[in-house]
Amino acid sequence: MTRQLVSTGSPFERDYAYSRAVRQGDWCFVAGTTGYDYAAMSMPEDAGEQARNALATIAKALAEAGFAMSDVVRTVIYVPDPDDHPKIGPALREAFGEIRPANTTVASPLLKPEMKVEIEVTAFRG
Repeated sequence: MTRQLVSTGSPFERDYAYSRAVRQGDWCFVAGTTGYDYAAMSMPEDAGEQARNALATIAKALAEAGFAMSDVVRTVIYVPDPDDHPKIGPALREAFGEIRPANTTVASPLLKPEMKVEIEVTAFRG
């Protein structure tokens, strides 16, 4: 079974020795992804826009591994401020619609104060 590592080129991946995604057989695991625009290394202030950016980065990583958002079976979402949780709902509905993966949402501090959401996903293609 071939292991494929996917990188988005984020300096965080290099600095902290991780891959954006790892494909192992029929599974793809995407690391926790925040709302950075990695080209500009900027972060929108709005939690919903951060979620859209994170989901776009996730979709790109999945595609590079040969998967699609429709293959996502599980999400874990971290929000430092539970009041921001409703703000990310529209972005999740846009990305997943009727796919409706299993989800856990955790209120937890993130590494930098400007980060308002971090999303990780697991995808399966069997």
